[in-house]
Amino acid sequence: MKKPQILFKAVVLTGLFLLEGCSAQSQLIEDELQTVTTESLKYYLYYPEGYESSNDKGFGLLLFLHGGGESGAELEEIKKNGPPKLLVEGKQFPFLVLAPQNPYRRKWWNTEAIIKLLDSVVETNNVDKKRIYLTGLSRGASASWELATQYPKKFAAMAVVCGMAPLPYAHWINKKMPIWVFHGDRDEVISVEESDKMVAKLKEMNYDVRYTRYQDVGHNSWSRAYTTEELYEWLAEQKQK
Repeated sequence: MKKPQILFKAVVLTGLFLLEGCSAQSQLIEDELQTVTTESLKYYLYYPEGYESSNDKGFGLLLFLHGGGESGAELEEIKKNGPPKLLVEGKQFPFLVLAPQNPYRRKWWNTEAIIKLLDSVVETNNVDKKRIYLTGLSRGASASWELATQYPKKFAAMAVVCGMAPLPYAHWINKKMPIWVFHGDRDEVISVEESDKMVAKLKEMNYDVRYTRYQDVGHNSWSRAYTTEELYEWLAEQKQK
C-alpha cells in the first residue's frame, strides 16, 4: 500500500489593529493568505490473522499514539511500548492496529495529520468505520483527549494512559463513546490529578467512563495498562450506534 501524503490547506486572516488616536492609519484591513503544509508520517500497520481470506464486511481498527520518548527517532522505537510491543512479542489482535510516529521530539502530535492518515488507511482497507478505537500513552494520551474533542464522532471507544486531560475537553467529547482511563498515583511527569479531575468531571456529566488508578506506580503505568487483556476484549466489543 502506498503511503499517503499528508497535505493541509488553511485560510489565514490577517489584519491591522491600531490604537484609537492613530488617525493616519486607524483602519481595519481585510486580507487573505492561503497556506499549504506538508507533514510526513511514518507508521506501522498490523493486519489481523485471516484478514485477507475473511468474508468479514469490516474489521475494527485501533489507532495507537506513543509517548514523547519515541518521538523524532527511528520508527523501530515505537515497538518499545503499548500494542506494537505486544505485537513484536507475538500477541494477536482481532482488529487492525495503526501506529504512526510523531516526527518531532519536542513537539506535540499534529492531530490533523493523524486524522488524514487514519482516513486514508480506513478508505484503502477493509475497515468498519463504526469500530475505530483510539488509545495513547503520555504525550499520545494527551493527543487522544484532543482528538476526542476535535473529532467526537470518529471513535467507538477510547483508552488513555497517564495523559494530560484539560477539564474543558469534557464538554466536547461524544457522550456515547465509552472511555477507559489509566494512571499511576506516583506519576511525577504527568500528575495523577489530571486523570482524577477529568474522570470526576466525566462521571458528573454521566459519561460511560472506567478508571484504573494504580497504587505505587509512576509514569510508566502503560506497562500494566497495555498488558490488561480485558482492555482489548472491551475495545473489541464497542461499536458506534
